[in-house]
Amino acid sequence: MEENKENGKDIKSNKKNNSGVRGWVKDIAVAVIIAVVVLQFIKPTVVREHSMEPTLHSNDYLFLSKQAYRFGEIKRGDIIVFKSDLELKNGKKKFLIKRVVGLPNEVITIRDGQVYIDGKLLKEKYLKGAATPGEVTNLKIPKDCVFAMGDNRGNSLDSRDPKVGCVETDRILGKAFLRLYPFTDIKTF
Repeated sequence: MEENKENGKDIKSNKKNNSGVRGWVKDIAVAVIIAVVVLQFIKPTVVREHSMEPTLHSNDYLFLSKQAYRFGEIKRGDIIVFKSDLELKNGKKKFLIKRVVGLPNEVITIRDGQVYIDGKLLKEKYLKGAATPGEVTNLKIPKDCVFAMGDNRGNSLDSRDPKVGCVETDRILGKAFLRLYPFTDIKTF
C-alpha cells in the first residue's frame, strides 16, 4: 500500500510538471505568433545619417508602418523609408529615409532655394536651413512615384540627384509613425 501512495505522488508530480511545460510551450508559441503578426505591420529601424535633421537624428529608433499605404494614400510630408539603387560597401542596396515633397503627376520646380509644386510655393517649416540647394525645372513626377527630400537639404542625397531620382512607390518599405528612442524625444509622425 505504501508503495502505491508513492507511485501516485510521482504520477501527480509528473502530470504537474507536464502541464507546466505545456503551459510554457503554449506561452512561447503565442508570443512567437504575436511577434510574427506584429512584424507584418511594423518594422523597427534606426536612423544612420543626418539628412533628416532637425526632425530626426542619427541613432533615433523608429517604427515604420509597413501597411500604411495599403490602407491609405501617400501624403505630402510623410516620412518614408525606401530601397534606393545606391549600393553599400557590402553590395547591398541602401535604404534611405526622406520626406515626401511631391506626389504622383505633380510638377515640381526648385529654383532660387525654393520648392514649387504645380507653380505654388511650398511652405516647409520642418527644414534645417532656409534654402533648398539645386535646380529642378518643371519635372512631372511619374505616376506611381514620389519626389522625396531630406529635411537637411544641404546634406541630403535625395530625389534631386539622378542617382536617387523619383522614388517608385513599390520601393517604399514603410511610413515612419513613431520615434521610440531617445526616450526624451518620443514622438508620433
